[in-house]
Amino acid sequence: MATDCFEQSLTHRSAHNKHNERMEFLGDSVLGLAITKALYHQIPKASEGYLSRLRASLVNESTLAEIANELSLGDFLRLGAGELKSGGFRRKSILSDTLEAVIASVFLEQGMNAAEEFVLKIYTDRLNELPSEDDLKDPKSRLQELLQSRKFDIPSYELISTSGDDHRQVFTAECRIPDLSIITKGASSSRRKAEQQAAINAYEIVKERFKKK
Repeated sequence: MATDCFEQSLTHRSAHNKHNERMEFLGDSVLGLAITKALYHQIPKASEGYLSRLRASLVNESTLAEIANELSLGDFLRLGAGELKSGGFRRKSILSDTLEAVIASVFLEQGMNAAEEFVLKIYTDRLNELPSEDDLKDPKSRLQELLQSRKFDIPSYELISTSGDDHRQVFTAECRIPDLSIITKGASSSRRKAEQQAAINAYEIVKERFKKK
């Protein structure tokens, strides 16, 4: 039987005045500490920078939302009519915040050890398959380093379009590498992310070209 604390962790502010926002705040800290400890002990020779980037990749909104989907958390959310109608049970921000609140509920009811065990359990696969330090570099930095290693000029970026409503805009950016006659595009919810996606697409093309030489 679900406890009041657990039920509150699944309650969005649109559904009830006793919602999970404060629990999200607590859960974020509990999650951060659990992941930090796990990484510190798992890879003792890792630099502080690598550990920081690893932690950021594991506790960001996208990763939390992925785990929430794996746990089918959306099926148990308590949402107001408006959020239900607009598909709030699939929204990354709501799913990630709710998972943090669930972690907080474990901490509040069973203590830090139980909360850490829960975090390690839901992160098992990701902790067993950690990305390399190079994979975690900003996509634009990776592309720049690859080009400079072959004495090519750094790429340029340009925002070419913005579409959609103010609260759901889509930005499209181009990455240009004139020396190699490469132009790639990327689209996302912010200009920075759009440029990063364009850089990822360019990186794959450049890497393949360099392999053939």
